[in-house]
This record gives sequence, C-alpha cells and structure tokens, in this order.
Amino acid sequence: MGSPTGQQRQFPSGAAYAEALQHTQLCFEHPELKGARPELTKLGLPRAISGAFASVFSLTSAASGRRYAVKCFTRHVPDQELRYQAISRRLAQLDPAELSQPWNLGFEYLPDAIGVGQERYPVLKMEWIEAVTLSSWLDDNHTDRFAVDRLADRFEALTRDLSEHEIAHGDLQHGNLLVASDDTLRLVDYDGMYVPALAGLGGTERGHRNYQSPMRGNDDFGAALDRFSAWVIFMSLKATAADPALWHRLHEPSGEFLLLTEEDFKSPGGSTGLQTLLTHPDPTVRGLADQVKSLAFQPLDVLPPLAHAIPKQRAAATTTTSASAPPTTTHSGTGGLPDWMTGHVPPQAALSATSPDGFHIRTPLDVVTAALWPLLLAATALVIVAGFPTPLIGSGVPVIVAAVITAFARSRRVERARSRAVLGRLTDELAQLDDPVKAAEKLRKDKAKFDAAETKRTTAYPQEQNRLTARYHAALKEAEKRKVRKQRDIDKKIDGLSEDLRKALAKALADKQAAYVRDQLGRRLISQSPPHGIGPKLAARLAAAGIRSAADFKGYRSVQNNSYNSTGAVLVLTSGRAINVQGIGEAKAIALDVWRKDLFASAVARQPSALSAAERQQIEQGITHRRAQLALQRKAVESEIEASREQARKHLEDGKERLARENTLAGDRARQQRQEFGRRTVALQQNSALHGRLSASMEAARLRHRGLSYASYVRFLYIGR
Repeated sequence: MGSPTGQQRQFPSGAAYAEALQHTQLCFEHPELKGARPELTKLGLPRAISGAFASVFSLTSAASGRRYAVKCFTRHVPDQELRYQAISRRLAQLDPAELSQPWNLGFEYLPDAIGVGQERYPVLKMEWIEAVTLSSWLDDNHTDRFAVDRLADRFEALTRDLSEHEIAHGDLQHGNLLVASDDTLRLVDYDGMYVPALAGLGGTERGHRNYQSPMRGNDDFGAALDRFSAWVIFMSLKATAADPALWHRLHEPSGEFLLLTEEDFKSPGGSTGLQTLLTHPDPTVRGLADQVKSLAFQPLDVLPPLAHAIPKQRAAATTTTSASAPPTTTHSGTGGLPDWMTGHVPPQAALSATSPDGFHIRTPLDVVTAALWPLLLAATALVIVAGFPTPLIGSGVPVIVAAVITAFARSRRVERARSRAVLGRLTDELAQLDDPVKAAEKLRKDKAKFDAAETKRTTAYPQEQNRLTARYHAALKEAEKRKVRKQRDIDKKIDGLSEDLRKALAKALADKQAAYVRDQLGRRLISQSPPHGIGPKLAARLAAAGIRSAADFKGYRSVQNNSYNSTGAVLVLTSGRAINVQGIGEAKAIALDVWRKDLFASAVARQPSALSAAERQQIEQGITHRRAQLALQRKAVESEIEASREQARKHLEDGKERLARENTLAGDRARQQRQEFGRRTVALQQNSALHGRLSASMEAARLRHRGLSYASYVRFLYIGR
C-alpha cells in the first residue's frame, strides 16, 4: 500500500498505535524496529507523547540497542512524504562542521512501516536525544545569567544557520527547542519545516500561537517563516539573562510560552507583560521589546532576520570553530544601518553625483589668463618705473583688468557649473524629504495617541461586557420578584378555596331552605284557610292587593289614623312595600301575622337540613374548576417569567455578539493601523537614513564648492591643481 500524498486519508488514533506497539514483532517489518521495546507507562502500555498531528513513542531496537523516537501520524498532512523527503535531503546536505551546534537530528521517513488493524501507515524514525525542553531548562537555570545569555547567543547562531541555508523550521517554540546536557540546542519536530525544494507548496501548520506574528497567515510558507518567533525567543532569553526575576514575573509555571503570549502581540497597548519589558531599566531589554512590538504588525517577509540584525555573537556561543563561520555581514553602502535595512534604502549610487574636488585640466582660456597676469603686472611696473604719465587711467588698472579676466575665466570653469548643479540637486532631494526628527515626533505622537485609544478600547470592552451582564442579572432579579409576587397572590387564592367551598355550601343550603319555606308559605292561600277574623270579602280585598298566601307578605306595621284618632295597620309585602287594605285594622293585621308566623315556623321545622349529593358535587366541581384555573394561572406566571428570562438572555447574547463584532472590527482596524505604523516606521528609517546621507553629501558638496574659490583657481592656473 502506498502512502498517500495528495488524497485525504484517515489515520489511527494514538491509542490505536499504542495497542499495535504492544506487539512490535508483528506491527513492524523494519529490521531496526521489528521487536523493539517501547517505553511503557505504569499500566504497562507504550508511553505516547501526543501532539496535534502525531503521537511519538520511544522504542529501543532489539537489533542494535539504539533508542529511537518513532512518530506515528494521527492526521493527514498534504504531500507528507514529499515534504519529508525534501527536508531529509536538505538537512543531509548540511556540513556539521559549518553549523554552530549539532541542532539537526537525523530522521528517516518510512512509508507503510507500521501495521494497525488491516492497514499499514507511515512513521518517522528519529534519532533519540537526551535533552530537556527550553522552558524546562529555563525553570532550572534562569538564575544563571551567564548560561542563559550564552544560550541566547547559541539560539541566534542556530537561526543564523537556518537563515544561511534558506531553511525555516515553521514552529520555533519552547517545546521544539531542546537543550542538551552540554547546553547546546537541538531542533525537533520538522512537520512544518520549509526548505527551498518545497517552494510553491503551502504550509501545513501556523505554529504555536504564543510565538507567531499576528500577521502570519495560512499562505505564509517560506524562508521568512521563523523571523518573528526568532525575535520573540531571543528577546525572552536576553531579557531573562539581564533580569532573572522576569522569569517568575512574566512566565507561568507550565505555561505554553516564555515571557509573552499571543494576546501581548495582538494588543500591545493593553499588554502588561510587554509594558514591563518596554519600561525595563536595561536598555537591551527595552530595545528588544520595542523591536518585537514594532515587528508584530509587519508582513513576515519584510521582518529583519534575527541573524542579520544582531551582530554576530561571540565564538563562545557556538561549539564549532569561529574560523569556519562566515564573516559578519556588514554593508558599507548603508552607512552603518542594520543589515536588514538593506533593500529598503536607495543604493548609494543614487547619491553619488559628487561635486568636483578641484579644478582639473587647464583650458586655453586658463592659459591665456595665466599668461595675462605677468604681462599686465609687467606693464604696470613699466609705467610706474618709466614715469609715464597716466592721466586717464591709473597705474593699477592692468591689475584690475587681470583680476576681472581671471574672475571671468573662473566663472567659465565646468567644475563650478557641476558643483552648483550637484548642490542644487541635493537641495531639491532634501526638500522632497520630510524632516526625520519632525516625522519621528509625529509618528511617536500618533502611536502614543493610538496606544492610548487602544488601551481605552481594550479596557472598555470587558467593562461593557460586565455592564451587559449586570443588566442581565438585574432583569433576572426583577423577573424573579415579579414571579414571586404573582404566585403569592395566586397561592392566597388557592389557599382560600376551602373557605369558599364552605361558604358556597352554606349559601346553597340556606337558599334551598329559603326556597322550601317560601314554597310552603305560597301553598297556604288565605281564601282557603283564612286566619281568625278574615272572611271571604276581606280575603278578596287582600288578594286584590296582591296578598293571596302567607308568602306574599312578611308582617305588618302599626299606623296612627289621624282622622279617627285611632291605631290602624298596614301590611308589609315581601318586597318591603307597605299597603293599606281596607278592613284590615291592627287586630286583623296581628291575626294575619300570627297566622303567617305559625305557618313559617311549621315550614322551618320541616325544611331540608342538608344538600343532596348532586347539589354538593356541583358546588365542589365549581371549586375544583376554580382551583384548576388558578393552577393554570400559576403555571402561566412561570411561563411568562421564563419568557422574560429568555428575552433577557437574548438581549445579553445579542449585546455580547454586537460587542464582539464591534471589537473584532475595531481589532481589525487596529491591526491595520499597526501595520500602517510598521510601514511608517520602515519608511521613517529609510527616510532618516537617506536624509542623513543627503545631508552629509550636501555638506561635502559645500566644502568642495568652497574649494573652487578664486584663490584656488589662481593657484590652479600656475600649479595645475
């Protein structure tokens, strides 16, 4: 089975590899690995060191006794075999004697090397090295300033080796830099390594986030891949060497970083760690921190390689002889600028329009002028000695004429014209450049203003999040209060249902008894069983007045008859209205009332004493229905409050999403602004260097121009220089 190169393929998990490695006699066919002894855990299983793309196992060969690190891949990597073959060929070409230290480890890519289940998969067989990770080494040695500083130099030498051979590791970080027992570095994990033969392919990873530039993208894959992480590691080592206390102050135990993290690079304005380094008393620490800050938002390919920007370290930093190392790279053409500025600064040739350093090659006019001076001086002397009268012209006129002719001849010299042209061109070029001091001050103010705004923005973001959260909790609290209040009212009503039932039953019984008595009274007609003293005629009058039975009135009321000064009576109807019936005096009214009361007492004695089962059930059903309605209302309150909670949660989530979106946009704008600052910094450095050289050229041109003086010209006329 061939190893796939471009086709996506599923790979076993680390646990599946560990299970297969319990039987290395069966899973391997390679003579060095067949029957190899894996390092075991306490449970007797092969010990795995798991990473993002693979699990690494330690195996000791049964054939040679040598120990290997065997990397078993758990994820598909495009063009994996092609990449490892290219990397292996490039590393094999390196001459160990030319390297600063033996940082590269031997490895062998073995396709179809291990059988897991029914399929075979590739492995990477690597040389085993006894070493510790960089962070572990710093944990133990950060107080040894000399050792840390020497390691920083060795790291710089390692990056110089990589840069000179156009190799980039792709993931320089504390876990991939091992420190051997002799304090030299080893580089492991070549999964994302770039070598020239891989130019044109994309990267397979973006490296550890705490060591990478915010500008690194998926498409970055080239020799500049390590530049930012190299600066970060070098700065961390140098800072720790200068101030060992920084290790405990900025590094967290078991932290996946050295001194700074991804957030420090993304938001330098709000970075406490970066500010600590930027304000450190040691100028080296400050300078390196400022360099890392300025590099964080520049494209990788314009970053200065660490190996070129830092002067070559002392020979003690390496384990190889300094004689074999290439000379320190300096560029005289850049006038002392760092080497990485080369390419950003216009070549010196652009400024080499130098003015002449004197007069050269006499012309016929110069010869005539030179000859004229002795003749005119001789003529002057003759006039004076001979005593010729000179009424019109003075004796000094010949000298004046010679001086004027000399001045004319000097003005015709091409050197003066070239010198003026050079001065004019330099003046024009200088006028086109911004004053570097003013530009630097403006850039500093702009950056300070930007950093202040960024600090305010990054501070305001969590505060605004907290305000949203506080409003959310306040809404929840208010909803809970509302729920408790409403449910308490409903509970009171539910608790009162028993009393309501009792009252309803009592009322129903009373109504039933009242109806019975009223019915019984209505059945006893006055005309059929009149009380004593009430005859048919009087019964007829009562019926005409609406009183036919005992149920039609409820008593009487005595009244005083004014006309006869006697006491009469009016009957009180059940409606409460009093009527006067002719022939019904007080005595007959009393008789009627006694008659009605006897009938009433008799009916009360026979009235029902309890409700029927059906009547009681009907009332109880009403109460049950009411209880059910209240229970529904209570449940509705819970639903209503839950809706309020959900609305509050939605407001919170919408608010946080809006804030995150705004923060992301602001972060993007900030990154663009930092990139712009980076470009302005580079432009300023270019402008400053160019301005300096132009100013120096201008001064030199002025000096040379002053060298073309009248006296110099007279000397040139007779001496020739």
